Amino acid sequence: MMCSLFRALLSASLQLARIQTDSVVEMLRELYPDLSFEIVAMSTTGDKILDTALSKIGEKSLFTKELENALERHEVDLVVHSLKDLPTSLPPGFTIGAVCKRENPLDAVVFHPKNCGKTLSLLPEKSVIGTSSLRRAAQLKKKFPQLEFRDIRGNLNTRLKKLDEKEDFSAIILAAAGLKRMGWENRIGQLLSPEDCLYAVGQGALAVEVRAKDQEILNMVSALHDADTVLCCIAERAFMKRLEGGCSVPVAVNAVLKDGQLYLTGAVYSLDGSDSLKETMQTNVHYPQQNEDGPNDDVQHVGITARNVPGQAQEAAENLGVELASLLLSKGAKHILSVARQLNDAR
Repeated sequence: MMCSLFRALLSASLQLARIQTDSVVEMLRELYPDLSFEIVAMSTTGDKILDTALSKIGEKSLFTKELENALERHEVDLVVHSLKDLPTSLPPGFTIGAVCKRENPLDAVVFHPKNCGKTLSLLPEKSVIGTSSLRRAAQLKKKFPQLEFRDIRGNLNTRLKKLDEKEDFSAIILAAAGLKRMGWENRIGQLLSPEDCLYAVGQGALAVEVRAKDQEILNMVSALHDADTVLCCIAERAFMKRLEGGCSVPVAVNAVLKDGQLYLTGAVYSLDGSDSLKETMQTNVHYPQQNEDGPNDDVQHVGITARNVPGQAQEAAENLGVELASLLLSKGAKHILSVARQLNDAR
């Protein structure tokens, strides 16, 4: 019997987190009009550390642990995250019960007002570009060696303010999805194609984290799964997990699902982008949905429980990510990433 009130948790200080949680709760309200949903705000340690580069903070769990503690204590029933903020292995007792339809996963360039109408290739030499991501910096340093790249931290509002009100940066790089959700799509001066900049694992997708054994909540949120997004993100997360990548190393992906075939491009980079490995593999993910009653119902694939997506398709997507990472490791990816990690630690 379903209880009548469900609580969704979000990071209190972030406007984007509120917008993302509101959008998920609104979808749930449309699906379940007889149920009540309450949104609870909470500040996390990760939200407060705004003067440190993401790559120096270390574990992604810094942004999620306190939220998971509230979930474990049954103070809330679900937590909405940007999927790219969730580690590829979740703590025991938790699972990603829904991965919503993905927004545009590409990176975007937002220019200082004085550079409006330009592209990165048209900026003057030595122009300074702000990004908190080693992945973006590594790829763009190689593509645009005439430009300089510097860390910029803070939430979206803070970073845009730093760009607009000071002369420190000619442009900054942000996820297109976040800008669109905030209603700032008009600030996008250039979308970076996968040829220019592969994106982060899970970028553009929203994840709903729940208690792994809470069948009632799992059943409820599973209706939010978007099958194509689930399969792409399972492959991406499996690739990252096999590489043992994270915020402190430049790992990038691009996944495309077309005519039942899943294509995954994955790459690793040195910090300056001078050394890199990049490969593409594909697999068939066109399988019929089967009745998988019993213990296999709740098999997790890199932290995701997707009951309404064929299990064989999920396995194929996960294997694709693992095999692509293994291919890169066989070509020397481990050395590139270990050097990148050491150099980042020493910065």
